[in-house]
Amino acid sequence: MDFELYTDVVLLQDIPEENLRAGDIGVAVDRHDIEGIEPGYSLEFFDMLGETIAVVTLAGSLLRVPTHADRPTVRSEAISA
Repeated sequence: MDFELYTDVVLLQDIPEENLRAGDIGVAVDRHDIEGIEPGYSLEFFDMLGETIAVVTLAGSLLRVPTHADRPTVRSEAISA
């Protein structure tokens, strides 16, 4: 699936090493096309205050566009001091 840059996308799979979970919402900030493989996207994920929590590059098949049926949720993560 193709995603427009600077639009929201929904993560379909947990990415534990980045502390991201399926259903998290990120912003597509770049597209990567390599002949012979599916397009990939650089994504930025934010907390509720607008601070970046992760920047990752993932295959487009791990993402989907949001729908009107989606509802944002809040989950707290432990903060390291």
